[in-house]
Amino acid sequence: MSVTLRAFTCGWLHLPVSFFIEGGEETLLRAPVPAYLIEHPKGRVLFDTGLTVRARRLLIDQQSSAGRPNFEFDEGTDIAARLRAVDIDPARIDWIVNSHLHSDHCGGNEAIPNASVVIQHRELVVARAQAGSMLYDDRSFETGQPFLGIDGEHDLFGDGRVTVFPTYGHTPGHQSMRVSLASGNVILAGDCCYLKRSLDELRTSPADVDKEQAAATLRRLRALKASGARIFYGHDGVFWKDVAQGVALC
Repeated sequence: MSVTLRAFTCGWLHLPVSFFIEGGEETLLRAPVPAYLIEHPKGRVLFDTGLTVRARRLLIDQQSSAGRPNFEFDEGTDIAARLRAVDIDPARIDWIVNSHLHSDHCGGNEAIPNASVVIQHRELVVARAQAGSMLYDDRSFETGQPFLGIDGEHDLFGDGRVTVFPTYGHTPGHQSMRVSLASGNVILAGDCCYLKRSLDELRTSPADVDKEQAAATLRRLRALKASGARIFYGHDGVFWKDVAQGVALC
């Protein structure tokens, strides 16, 4: 059986280019908050779970400099609703792989009750140490599922088709995923590569906690792209205009 990949948007952020890349403009971008469903013969996996109602409440008092809310999150855009729209029961997801534990990437974990969460051990340590901060809200990631803490690369099903690998720099334990489809490799970058421009210009973000590691990660992604992999950028609205919502890629 083949591996398939479906991409979803679970909310949108309105933030300036300068948030995403060093030295960027103040022009506001409408940036998607993505989540992905990977179906493998041995199980179903979510890579990130997007915003949810709880995450929306955390953001509700934050406004952009132009006075507009810096997020959009409507009924039917949470990960559980996205899954049901393609006839997938959220209770039948086996694994959640969070790129990192910021609320716009793990906000939907609570809606996936029977999954185990795969996370870099170092990310979980930092998230728990900073629980309750603006970056790490433990109500988003301490949602009752067991954690599988990993260190470095992890082949989820043992056949090389769904592989988690470290992409440190944005956070101490950020990770990405390589999905080997029949049509070629896809890299789900998460926040280690916000925009296509991030990769084209090798420009890190002011939000990255370790600029040296973040730059090394971008160079690695560039090499993967040069080898033929397709990169799914973390929050690039232009790129996402061509990504079909919930359609299986194989």
